[in-house]
Amino acid sequence: EVQLVESGGGLVQAGGSLRLSCAASTFNFDDYTIGWFRQAPGKEREGVSCFSSSDGSLYYADSVRGRFTISFDNAKNTVYLQMHSLHPEDTAVYYCAACDFAVGPLWPAASHSWGQGTQVTVSS
Repeated sequence: EVQLVESGGGLVQAGGSLRLSCAASTFNFDDYTIGWFRQAPGKEREGVSCFSSSDGSLYYADSVRGRFTISFDNAKNTVYLQMHSLHPEDTAVYYCAACDFAVGPLWPAASHSWGQGTQVTVSS
C-alpha cells in the first residue's frame, strides 16, 4: 500500500500563496490517479483536484480553478498543490489521495486510508 504524507500547510493572509507537498512511499506516476481533497471545519470532505496519468485527465473544483495547480515530481515521488490568491474559504485540512474516476472526477478511492493532512488557514 502506498503511503502518502502531506506537508506545507500554514497560516497565510488572504491573497497569499502556499505550496502543499504530498510525498509517496512508492509511486508510479506513469500509471496512477492522484489528487487533493480538503475538509473545512463542520463540512464534508471535498475534492479539489484530480489527475489521471493514463489519459491526462485533469479536474479542478470550480471554487479553485484558475487559482490552484497540481504538479508532479516523479523523481521525488511527490505531488504538489500550488495555491494562489487564497481566500478565507480555502481554510481546511488538505489531504492527498488516489482518485476514483469511475465514481466521479473529484472522488477519492474508497480504499484510501486518510492520514493527518496538512492544515491551511487563510486569515482575512
